[in-house]
Amino acid sequence: MKIAPSILSADYVNLQQDIEKVDKAGAEYLHIDVMDGQFVPAISYGPGWLKAIRPITNMTLDVHLMVQNPERFVEQFAENGADIIGVHVEATPHIHRALQLIKNAGAKAEVVINPGTSVEAIKPLLYMVDQVLVMTVNPGFGGQKFLPETLKKIKQLDQLKQTEGYDFDIEVDGGVKNDTIVDCQKAGATVAVAGSYVFDGVDPAAKVQALKDATK
Repeated sequence: MKIAPSILSADYVNLQQDIEKVDKAGAEYLHIDVMDGQFVPAISYGPGWLKAIRPITNMTLDVHLMVQNPERFVEQFAENGADIIGVHVEATPHIHRALQLIKNAGAKAEVVINPGTSVEAIKPLLYMVDQVLVMTVNPGFGGQKFLPETLKKIKQLDQLKQTEGYDFDIEVDGGVKNDTIVDCQKAGATVAVAGSYVFDGVDPAAKVQALKDATK
């Protein structure tokens, strides 16, 4: 299981310090939530933040675009260092085009589904994605409780990987802790985003290690 600390819950004033702590702890991904105040109520990081982060870590930069019509921003985030770019199927009527743009920009393409969206909605896209992100809370805010009903979707995606021969990662985001991550792994998840669990305490590195220990 790859661990992807979400800097949405990090200390904005000491962001580099927090990033370095989880990097040294062995986190594989750094999850960056981009919010526009429209698709979700909050506003967060833009391309400039990503450009500043890129030189200070070799972790995979996993950019989650929680924005309306994300295809408008794909090239800019790719140019500024995104390794993976995730777009919500709910955020654009042109999801296939958005994923193509990500690929063309040289990043890995991820499709994202909210808790209220079924796996059926993305089945026609699975052949072209590198990762699927299953939101295990409603997007836009950190610190929410894990929704256990989303485990069914993880299992469905894992089954499709086996029956259709797909090779995408299954990422989960929301309410991930050292107990819920075990359920996600058993269901078939391969990447886990954790924000408040990692950064709300005094030792982010220890929290990353706890997640790794739980999924050995």
